Amino acid sequence: MRFSAVLNRDGGTLRTADLDGFCAFMSRTLQAAGHHVDIAVVSGTEMPAAIEKAAAAPDIDILLAGGGDGTISAAAARLMGKQKALAVLPAGTMNLFARSLGIPQSLEAAVESFAAGTLRKVDIATANGRPFIHQFSVGMHARMIHLRDKMEFGSRLGKIGASFRAAWATLIDPPAMHVTLILSETEIEARASAVGITNNLFGEGHLPYADDPAGGILGIYLTMAQTRGAVLKFAFNAARGKWRDNEHVEIHQAERLTLKIRASGKKPHAAMDGELVGLENETVIEIHPKALNVLVPATV
Repeated sequence: MRFSAVLNRDGGTLRTADLDGFCAFMSRTLQAAGHHVDIAVVSGTEMPAAIEKAAAAPDIDILLAGGGDGTISAAAARLMGKQKALAVLPAGTMNLFARSLGIPQSLEAAVESFAAGTLRKVDIATANGRPFIHQFSVGMHARMIHLRDKMEFGSRLGKIGASFRAAWATLIDPPAMHVTLILSETEIEARASAVGITNNLFGEGHLPYADDPAGGILGIYLTMAQTRGAVLKFAFNAARGKWRDNEHVEIHQAERLTLKIRASGKKPHAAMDGELVGLENETVIEIHPKALNVLVPATV
C-alpha cells in the first residue's frame, strides 16, 4: 500500500520527539513490509493544507495522521465516505479514538501495527453536518477546554497539568443549562451541567472511548449533577469509567437527535473532538455507520 504520512510537529508527543529518528524508523518499517511511504512534517498551522493535499492525492491508499485530537478529527472528516483509509498515529494527550481502534499507544508500536495492518470500516458522526470521531459536548467538558486553552503549557505533561487545573475550576463552579433532546418521537427536558454526544457508547471501566467503533449508535450522556458534592462524585466515577454507576447521569442512545440548549448567564461553550466550536440554537447530530475506512492492527 502507498502511505502519505502527515505529522504535526507542534502536536502532542511529536512536539518533543526525535522526529528525524522517528521518520527514519517509519520509513524502514513500512518499506520492509512492502509499502511505500511519503512523510511530511509540518507545523500546526500547515496541517489543514497538508491533510487536504494527502487526502486528494489519487495514488495514495492510506493517510497516516499524527497529532492531537484536532489533527485526527480533521483527517477523518476529509476521508468520510471515501475509499482512502485513515491510519491514526497516537501522538496526542489521550488518544481516545486510537484506543477505540485498538492501536498501540507507543509511536513505534503503532507504526509496526500499520505495517501488518488490515482495513476496517467504522462509524463517524456529524453535528449540523460537521464530522466528529469522538464526542460533541456542551457544559463542563467544553468549559474545561475553554479554561485550559487560556493557560500556557509547552509539553504533553504541561497540557495534562493545565487540564487538571481547568477541570478543578470547572468542577467547583459547574455550568447550569436547560437542555432539550429530541430523539425520534421522544422529547427529554432537563436541567444539566453537561451533555456529551458520543460516536458510539463508551465502554465501562476505562477511559472514555467506545469499545465498538462500528456499533452504529450515538451515546447520549446527560449529567444532572449541580451541587459540588454531586459533581465531584460524577467526576470520580467518570475518571474510573463507571458511567452506569452514577445516579446523576442519564444514558440514552439514538441514531439521530436534535439538541437545544438554554443557559443562565453566559452562553455555554461547545466542544467537538476536544476543540471549541460555535454552539447554534439547534444542533442535529447523527451517526453514519461504517462511513470511515481505517487501518487497524491485524489482531483487532
